[in-house]
Amino acid sequence: MRKRQCKIVATVGPASASPSMLRLLHQAGVDVFRLNCSHGEPDKMTKVVEAIRETSRETGTPIGVFADLQGPKIRTGVLKGDGLDLKFRERYRLVLAADTQDSDVIPIPHKEIIDTLKAGDILKLDDGKLQLTVEETKSGVVIARADTPGRLTNRKGVNLPGRQLPISALTEKDRADLLHALKIGVDYVALSFVQRPEDVAEARAIIGDRAGIISKIEKPSAVDHLDEIIALSDALMVARGDLGVELPPEDVPNIQRRIVRACRSAGKPVIVATHMLESMIEQIAPTRAEASDVSTAVFQGADAVMLSAETAVGRHPPTAVAIMDRIIAATEQDPECASFSSHDDPSAEHTTADAITLSARRIAEVLDCKFAVAYTKTGSTAKRLSRDRPHCAILAATPGGDVARRLSLFWGVTPVTTEDISHFHEMLDKAEALCLKSGAKDGDRIIILAGYPFGRPGKTNTLKISRIGASGE
Repeated sequence: MRKRQCKIVATVGPASASPSMLRLLHQAGVDVFRLNCSHGEPDKMTKVVEAIRETSRETGTPIGVFADLQGPKIRTGVLKGDGLDLKFRERYRLVLAADTQDSDVIPIPHKEIIDTLKAGDILKLDDGKLQLTVEETKSGVVIARADTPGRLTNRKGVNLPGRQLPISALTEKDRADLLHALKIGVDYVALSFVQRPEDVAEARAIIGDRAGIISKIEKPSAVDHLDEIIALSDALMVARGDLGVELPPEDVPNIQRRIVRACRSAGKPVIVATHMLESMIEQIAPTRAEASDVSTAVFQGADAVMLSAETAVGRHPPTAVAIMDRIIAATEQDPECASFSSHDDPSAEHTTADAITLSARRIAEVLDCKFAVAYTKTGSTAKRLSRDRPHCAILAATPGGDVARRLSLFWGVTPVTTEDISHFHEMLDKAEALCLKSGAKDGDRIIILAGYPFGRPGKTNTLKISRIGASGE
């Protein structure tokens, strides 16, 4: 049992891909591992997943894995002399080409970019370090003014803030990576470059129910379609690095808060990512600002916070995880932590299962229950409990290993793979045994949720209050 509710996602890379390091990272606090398809090779990805599954078997803990697809990469071409020194307010020509020998030309080997640009549009280059403003377009040539001086080198990224591009979120590479990820049994697939709900629907048509979909919110157009994207996704990621390039920096914190709140309301997990403990790529401790950043995400109610380069290529992966674990636990001990607040929508239509989990939340508060045990075939009961944020640990007892691994991303949920129950007394006995194994003591009150008749999915209609070591109440 973790001593915190918010989950930790860690990116696997050269610094963390060995079986021994993966096990160490899990012991330090990692609940879900991220495989970055931008840098990983299929064979290496297969070996990493096998090592994670072995760690899961050895520890008896379901561990989630997701493959993060690269998405389209819009880049400049090859410049004359391998670089161009942009001068403030100088004009440059953007042309459809892979390279150039002209000193005032920036080649853009993407026809959809050249065709989309209009006067007044802004282009950000090299992760936002350089900026151009389009002044005019004529005969397939775009004339743009440099708003910032600086050196532009070959194949740097291009962002068009405010423009929705006519590009699919899935490239040919993504489709190949996706099929391989599904073959090796990842639990989620993260989609990059999501601009509209149709991008998620396109991926769903390929994935089906073989894996969950995590939509990465990194484009302003995705923020404009947030509710529709949430409805089609299994989880969201606040990809603050790309959002920070496409949006003014002062807008990103508000959008992060809005995304977290919307996911909380919909009962979909949300991951806050990018630059959380960035200095720990090299340093042994984070800055105070980074610690505060992690704490803020936890306070807002994020289901998970993510480490990227800190664990992929950093010098201190286990230390970064351990420090993030401590920050989360300390934040959740604050009695004012908003992470524990319920986001139930009173105007929404509620089911019997909703009423059961909302009641469980209130009972846990009134009776100071230590555990809520949710028997679930599909994971839906545990997901509802996670959304309602009860003030007790959630044990999700499920016969499905795939369901258990997906639940590892949800706030407060400790998934346990166990055989299904067949009668009422077995339900009580098994729940008590699970709680005792997880740290409960004689006399502790627990809540048990299940569906009757047992073994039928989607029928959460039973709530039982029990006391460890007693015959029940």
